[in-house]
Amino acid sequence: MSVLAGAEPFSADGGPAGALVLHGFTGSPQSMRPLAQAFAAAGFAVGLPRLPGHGTTVEDMAETGWPEWSDAAQQALDELRGRCDRVVVAGLSMGGALTAWLATRNPGLSGIVLINPAVVPMPEEMSNQLAGLLEQGVQLVPGVGNDIADPDAVELAYDQVPVAAALSMNSALADLGEHLSSVSCPVLLITSAQDHVVPPATADIVRERVSGPVEHAVLDRSYHVATLDYDRDEVQRLAVDFAIKVTQ
Repeated sequence: MSVLAGAEPFSADGGPAGALVLHGFTGSPQSMRPLAQAFAAAGFAVGLPRLPGHGTTVEDMAETGWPEWSDAAQQALDELRGRCDRVVVAGLSMGGALTAWLATRNPGLSGIVLINPAVVPMPEEMSNQLAGLLEQGVQLVPGVGNDIADPDAVELAYDQVPVAAALSMNSALADLGEHLSSVSCPVLLITSAQDHVVPPATADIVRERVSGPVEHAVLDRSYHVATLDYDRDEVQRLAVDFAIKVTQ
């Protein structure tokens, strides 16, 4: 399966601290490459994997789900840990969910960065509608990518969502929400005041449920894909400063 131009994974040597960077649902490494490069410029070893089914075709993604994505995230973390003493993980949207999921299973993380994280399931009415569509044979629905305020910025994301993949993620998020208290490492939470994909109120759930200390920054100029939006430089500054602090 050929990878779309710009959707390639990224890695960088560095250390002894490392940063794992995870992109979102239907997106690709393109949305997180500027952040990954900022970590690399600060001396971190970096891993930015392309999650299975992403950055190719939506039909390819329809054959994957949370088990494949979470396994890829864990493998990428294991690879980075193999060359680093201390590791932080940063993720956008579903990448934020995977970041939190890794933190519940890998207590030795130095810290995590959650950027507009999708860590709670969609409303039951919406999930029931998707399940009904799937039963009717509907495989794809309109996409959720490119929620960006900056008209000059474009996310390399599918313009459709595989229904089965969305339901797979939703089931995993329902389970993740019950285990957020297992996140005991420091957390940097970055959310957009206006987000048309993940409700901004999700930030309250994160702050209430995780056990580790939480720093929360709110972005006033960016929408969901904040890593590419007007506040992208601020996102990079906040994330790199946090990572340096927790890995010293």
